[in-house]
Amino acid sequence: METVVNWLNDIIWSQALIYLCLGVGLFYTIVTRGLQVRHMKDIYGLMFKGGKSEAGISSFQALSLALSGRVGTGNIAGVATAIAFGGPGAVFWMWAMAFLGAASAFIESTLGQIYKVKQDGLFRGGPAYYIEKGLKIKWYAVLFAVVTVIATGLLLPGVQANSIALSVENAFGISPAITGALLVVLLAIIIFGGVKRIARVAEFVVPFMAAGYIIVALLITFMNISQVPEVLRLIFSSAFGADAAFGGILGAAISWGVKRGIYSNEAGQGTGPHAAAAAEVSHPAKQGIVQAFSVYVDTLLVCSATAFMIIITGMYNVTPDDKPAIVNNLADIEPGPGYTQAAVESVFPGFGAPFVALSLFFFAFTTIMAYYYMAETNLAYINRKTKRPWTIFALKIVICGMVFYGSVKTASMAWALGDVGVGSMAWLNIIAILLLTKPTLKVLKDYEAQLKDGKDPVFDPVKLGIEDADFWEKEYNPRETEKTG
Repeated sequence: METVVNWLNDIIWSQALIYLCLGVGLFYTIVTRGLQVRHMKDIYGLMFKGGKSEAGISSFQALSLALSGRVGTGNIAGVATAIAFGGPGAVFWMWAMAFLGAASAFIESTLGQIYKVKQDGLFRGGPAYYIEKGLKIKWYAVLFAVVTVIATGLLLPGVQANSIALSVENAFGISPAITGALLVVLLAIIIFGGVKRIARVAEFVVPFMAAGYIIVALLITFMNISQVPEVLRLIFSSAFGADAAFGGILGAAISWGVKRGIYSNEAGQGTGPHAAAAAEVSHPAKQGIVQAFSVYVDTLLVCSATAFMIIITGMYNVTPDDKPAIVNNLADIEPGPGYTQAAVESVFPGFGAPFVALSLFFFAFTTIMAYYYMAETNLAYINRKTKRPWTIFALKIVICGMVFYGSVKTASMAWALGDVGVGSMAWLNIIAILLLTKPTLKVLKDYEAQLKDGKDPVFDPVKLGIEDADFWEKEYNPRETEKTG
């Protein structure tokens, strides 16, 4: 089994996907004239302007739901594995992926809004919907939906659960089986309560968990402030092969930085549009900009917090594939949450292991919630013509089972399966958004023109010549949206 999974990973995560992700992010940064910089001044207003409705959730809830998917085990365990196999230089490439990926996140999330539908009384959208409506390639849309149900319902939850179980065992000596059972009970309580309950939990938990984690990272950084220039030098020099120790693993730094950057911030992967489509807004570009910001929060803030804690305390190993160890400061600790726990423990003895375990619990658990929502959305797409309510119930049972399974499996196998899921979705989604560049740029241009005229932008697809944006043509009521805001 492990041999087959590794073989699939070698194909999916070839250099082609690594450079495709970087290239697409650069392309959208250029053609949107750096919107991820130009429009960040408006982000506060866009996050909190506009409320929820019976069909949709607020922009802030959509941001929190998307962040619950983005901010997960990749921000703690993923950063550690990137450093372990790619050296400190991998952190720079995670940053680069975040900056460029913010433009990709805008494109895919805006598309999610353009082609969203009102289905069973709720807003639904995502790559499957915009592939069918925008590209008019139904088999491709169904393929993405099936792959996403498998990835987010079967493969990816195990990575999150595995990291929680390992960190809890390390901190408190609790068996992974017990942790897995507790996760299953908590998850069932939330997902059986429906989409609105998932959004409410995310809205409450995500801001607090991210803020608490960043505060501890800042404390550790300030306590070692004299080492910050050396840490920055090490990251930048290693990223370009200029450091004597890490010069020979430049390719690994880029590969692991981009791979873990994609896994963490999910830009271009096709996950963000599901949450974006659920938001109640008057113009698709509004939610696109909010989701671009979520990439910054994920990588430039939370991932950077982990990286600085690990590197500034020296609590890491660097052992590239098929090469002798370059750094070996942690003996036989497996790359993952153990690095971050050791880093915090070295500064705050007795606090590090439980703190990281608790942080990872919230990070990873909210991500599992988001994965369920994505899987449910794609299953709803598959079932939109033929009602099969039992499939949603079956999905809830299956994802709970996979959470328990991931809790007791080895970390390497869990990560390998997760990489297969992430990579498969990324290939399918990136090709789709490239083919749908034209309507998205029309929407951005329209949004900016209305802003220039001093208006609160309202979307009219007919005026822009965008076809099959059925919700906006037939059901959208600007006055109703104003009331919710």
